[in-house]
Amino acid sequence: MTDTKAKIKDIVRKIRITKVVATRSIKGRDGDSFAGFSAAWDSVQNDYGGPGADLQTDTAEDHEAVAQGMTMQEAVVALHLVQMQVAIAALDGAYASGSLGAQQYKDQKESVKSRFSALIMAASERLDRNAQS
Repeated sequence: MTDTKAKIKDIVRKIRITKVVATRSIKGRDGDSFAGFSAAWDSVQNDYGGPGADLQTDTAEDHEAVAQGMTMQEAVVALHLVQMQVAIAALDGAYASGSLGAQQYKDQKESVKSRFSALIMAASERLDRNAQS
């Protein structure tokens, strides 16, 4: 393995994710339905400068919190979980606003749950395999 590949693998191994974000928009005959969720890991924030900025933690505390973030593989599982929920929320909004009929809503919701469940299971199995090695 080249030195560059080794460095890249080392960086990927050390990446820690502190937040996942998913959004979804459904275009319908009566307008668009939009949903967005953001899930933070251990409440790590990186939005300094707003209200309460004087209460922000120091750099050492931030580093410690980030070091406890999710691995890339954990973040993939978390992202799929959040994506599934935001897709369902957007479908709920589209149905409630009349952009989706009852049967289309039911079919799409079942499809979203099924597809994301498969992704979540596959990502979880990869996570388990990597934890064992």
